Amino acid sequence: MSPPPRKPRPRRRGFGRRKVCRFCADSTIKIDYKDPGSLRMFVTERGKIIPRRISGNCAKHQRSVALAVKRARNIALLPFTATGV
Repeated sequence: MSPPPRKPRPRRRGFGRRKVCRFCADSTIKIDYKDPGSLRMFVTERGKIIPRRISGNCAKHQRSVALAVKRARNIALLPFTATGV
């Protein structure tokens, strides 16, 4: 007696279009640790730095964004964690 036939696995979908680094696309945008408003786009509401696969930054600019966020945290422009958790 042979085992029952297997169902074929569904194919994974592709990811669509690759995100473009906004700093490479527009060279007028600067990464500055003294501008917490622009850095908030790269930090979750819990205070974590958003990874580059989600933000779409290139490796070079993701490193500088992470450094700017860490500097802004140290001089209390950005919080380390969410308040009232």
